[in-house]
Amino acid sequence: METTVDMPQEHTKVEQVVAAVKHAIIGQDRVIEEVLITLVAGGHALLEGVPGLGKTLLARAFSKALDMQFGRIQFTPDLMPSDVTGHAMYDNQSGVFKIRKGPVFTNLLLGDEINRAPAKTQASLLEAMQERQVTIEGKSFVLPPPFIVLATQNPIESEGTYPLPEAQLDRFLCKVLIDYPSLEEETRLTQSVLNNSIGHEFDLSRVNTVMTAQELLGVQKEAARVKIDAQVHGYAVQIAQSTRSWPGFSVGCGPRGSIALLRAARASAYIDKRDFVTPDDIKRVTLPALRHRVILAPEMEIEAVSADSMLEELLKSVEAPRT
Repeated sequence: METTVDMPQEHTKVEQVVAAVKHAIIGQDRVIEEVLITLVAGGHALLEGVPGLGKTLLARAFSKALDMQFGRIQFTPDLMPSDVTGHAMYDNQSGVFKIRKGPVFTNLLLGDEINRAPAKTQASLLEAMQERQVTIEGKSFVLPPPFIVLATQNPIESEGTYPLPEAQLDRFLCKVLIDYPSLEEETRLTQSVLNNSIGHEFDLSRVNTVMTAQELLGVQKEAARVKIDAQVHGYAVQIAQSTRSWPGFSVGCGPRGSIALLRAARASAYIDKRDFVTPDDIKRVTLPALRHRVILAPEMEIEAVSADSMLEELLKSVEAPRT
């Protein structure tokens, strides 16, 4: 029988973050949960969905609830890498070059419609996402911790989009899919927006600040101490390795997929007030942690089979350990 353990005060604030975000986001409980898992694990999340589903609002709501320094980059076809990272500029008064830091120097960076920019500009985020630093004119600058990227993208079938390079996708801990709201949720959403309001956006003043960036760092450290039994660890690695030979995939995930699966599972256990990971935690995060790290076989794409359905079938074939 599973038991919970006493968690530090910060854990109560994790629950309050969810409640605060739900003042702006109606429904989408699974989406909020997967983004929270990503934040607690100290990773980056890629949010995918058609325009108008609240991806940008979700990122802004989390930044408000966590009182994090917020930066936003609107990715467009003409955006240059220096528009993301910053550049050196000549100061006429001093006669020397000075570094002008770009919007990447923040705590929570919203990369809006990241797949509307060409690969060269998308790749400008690689160093920041992996190493938490930026190199400008040969000099490295450390980004302020915590540094988290929440990037939004439209489905690649949309006009004017560029597929993200595999190396870029692999830097996102989770890929979170946002679907249309239900009839009830959309009714509540439209009533909330139209209530004595002229505009069409939610009022973010409803979102209370319940945690600081420093407290989030503390939460991430606590989550990193969650124990993973050898059998559960092996179960996660076996799932990742199975993607490399599964008939539905032409390319499976690499070792970074195994690491992402285990990091996300630790965060899942922490959110559930446990200091150990269970096989259910692994199953819970398999889709968001691996769906963007596999490539469907051509025959699966022709039949319009999704990566999620293939991963679900794969999970059934891998025996979970009894704990």
